[in-house]
Amino acid sequence: MSSTARQKADAIGRRMERWNAEVRPLDQLKKWLWICARTLLIVGICYIILYPLITKLSMAIRDRMDLFDTTIVWIPRHFTWDNFKTAFDMLEYPAAFWNSAMLSLGTSVLQMVSCALAGYGFARLKFRGRGILFTLVVFTIVIPPQTIMIPTYLNYRFFDIFGLYELFTGKQGVNLLESYWPFFISSTLAMGMKNGLFIFIFRQFFRGLPKELEEAAYVDGTGVLGTFWRVIIPNTVPAIVTVLLFSIVWQWNDNYYVSLYMNYTQVLSSTLASMPGALGRITTDPSYISQLMNTGALLVMMPMIILYLFAQKYFVESVERTGLVG
Repeated sequence: MSSTARQKADAIGRRMERWNAEVRPLDQLKKWLWICARTLLIVGICYIILYPLITKLSMAIRDRMDLFDTTIVWIPRHFTWDNFKTAFDMLEYPAAFWNSAMLSLGTSVLQMVSCALAGYGFARLKFRGRGILFTLVVFTIVIPPQTIMIPTYLNYRFFDIFGLYELFTGKQGVNLLESYWPFFISSTLAMGMKNGLFIFIFRQFFRGLPKELEEAAYVDGTGVLGTFWRVIIPNTVPAIVTVLLFSIVWQWNDNYYVSLYMNYTQVLSSTLASMPGALGRITTDPSYISQLMNTGALLVMMPMIILYLFAQKYFVESVERTGLVG
């Protein structure tokens, strides 16, 4: 290399070093500004989400005398567990918890099976009217359940299949109210709460599975149901986890269908809704009633919080793989 070319190369190198020295601080400043903005945004969103839970916890552990102390915001001066004991007794927690758990787990398993079958049929099986039927399924997601409240109630109040019961007994039907049967029957037939969404989740997941899996099973002589249980279901764990968790949480928090079908059976959502009336018979202090209501709501949410702590990893991964995000 000639001396002239070497000098030009050195000059270009010195220019690049000066440019890097000028640009590097700006890049570092942009990087740290983005980190700070992102952190503030995440902290703000977390505060908005956790604020109700923090408020309920603060109200639950403070003594009654701290309710009127305006200097207390989060941390009380006098701690007590009496609020939990009172709310526990008012909710009749052991019996209500058992009923809620049995109802939520039973309906969730039935919904998972029925919706998986329906989703598989819409995704893989070709039949006339498939598009119209799936449109109707999706349409059930946006229909308010209050619009069909009366016929739904009467259907289970005088339950009959094709009029056979009335034909042979002369009675109008079997009364299935005050039992789990309305929930179990609707879940088995994929007509339970939010089942349209669950069918949609399964259908979208099945459409993403390679068809070679089914074709290989058909070549080996396996039928449609055999292929579904032996080949498809083992590869559908993300969708199953998503549907099960959604179903358990929604059924646990449901008060509409519970109050429609079961007026006397105790579940946590219904006992919490009736708690103000029971508290009104022992105190007239609205602040104390509000405190106990917050404590009761915290007790009702506690099983779902514990479930989320153990299942949040699988839930996030399942939601990502089922295509509900992104």
